[in-house]
Amino acid sequence: MSPVRTSSLFRATLAALLAAACILPFAVVHAADLNLTYIGQQIVPARTRFLGTTVGGLSSLDYNPLTGRYLAISDDRSKIDPARFYELSLDLSQFRRTAAPGMAGVTLHAVTFLQPPGGGTFKRYSVDPEGLRIDVARNVLYWSSEGYRVIHDTQNPTVREMYLDGSHVRDFDVPGYYHPNGPGIGLFRNNQGVYDNLGFESLALSIDGRILYTATENGLAQDSDRAGISSGSRARILAFGIGDGKPVAEYVYDVEPVPSAPHPFLGFAANGLTDLVAIGDRQFIAIERAFVRGAALSGGLRSGFTVRLYHADARRATNVSGMASIAEKNVQAVEKTLLLDLADLKQADGSELVVGNIEGITLGPRHHGRRTLILVADDNFSKNQLTQFIALEIDLPEDG
Repeated sequence: MSPVRTSSLFRATLAALLAAACILPFAVVHAADLNLTYIGQQIVPARTRFLGTTVGGLSSLDYNPLTGRYLAISDDRSKIDPARFYELSLDLSQFRRTAAPGMAGVTLHAVTFLQPPGGGTFKRYSVDPEGLRIDVARNVLYWSSEGYRVIHDTQNPTVREMYLDGSHVRDFDVPGYYHPNGPGIGLFRNNQGVYDNLGFESLALSIDGRILYTATENGLAQDSDRAGISSGSRARILAFGIGDGKPVAEYVYDVEPVPSAPHPFLGFAANGLTDLVAIGDRQFIAIERAFVRGAALSGGLRSGFTVRLYHADARRATNVSGMASIAEKNVQAVEKTLLLDLADLKQADGSELVVGNIEGITLGPRHHGRRTLILVADDNFSKNQLTQFIALEIDLPEDG
């Protein structure tokens, strides 16, 4: 099926999408009104198999209101199985506020392999899928590959469009200053581009369907250091026009410092912007996910992850599009308001919610008359981490 519909069908489909979402295209969203309530969770057992693949590494989640189903991309670099995404259903009535909720509310329906421009499947380590969004109006999908830099190799971050069967349509025009370049792994000031494992983790489609956003998890090497204990990092939100795939704007997003010191002190610790979902004109709900080695307690009550949701408003942010470096530049960053620290959520018995490596976010269907916000955790294909779905209720502007 062609991804380009007639103009009348485009308008009808987009109207149906907006009606299902109950969000005004240009609504003014106030952070104080975005009340969040915990519904419950579901956890898919580690190394669950589905249609010959290992379910894990779920790094994004997007809800299709026309089908009532979700798509989730796996960040498997074609190491375990070929790069892929899953179609699934979530029954929110089965979500539980308990430490052992099961997965009765999660139903897997299909798996689709991502295809490079020439067809087939991606070769081992040739891609790093992270973000995925559905464009219902155009009947296509957008996805991001994070890119990487190691001592002897680099891979550019990409944003691409594909058909629903995973076949390639086009690449978006990522500015060259996002490409990793220079010696080492990006720790030196003469380096440029994304840091390793801190590239295009996210995607968000504007409410009117005209703009696609991605963001770096931390700053570019020429912009700022990576987030640490004493300082944050100046990430960038990059906006593309859907029509021609060219950049139209860039905004600075200040990632918070790592929330606590690792143990031992020189152990691994990081914080980053892992996903965005659009809720208004240049307004988003953003995930910042931190991991601190040694933060997990011996009793297993904590996972080492800290996850916070922010209202991110770019309407007054400086457009830094075309600026190869913003180091020491006086620019207005995206305005942020903390909405929720997931550490504050409690189970029905009063125990804390153990939070996984939350990397995906989407607006879901209504639940008891309110919209929902659904999160997904990437288990990194580790038996010690979680493939976790968390459901929240949220108040959003409605079209009446």
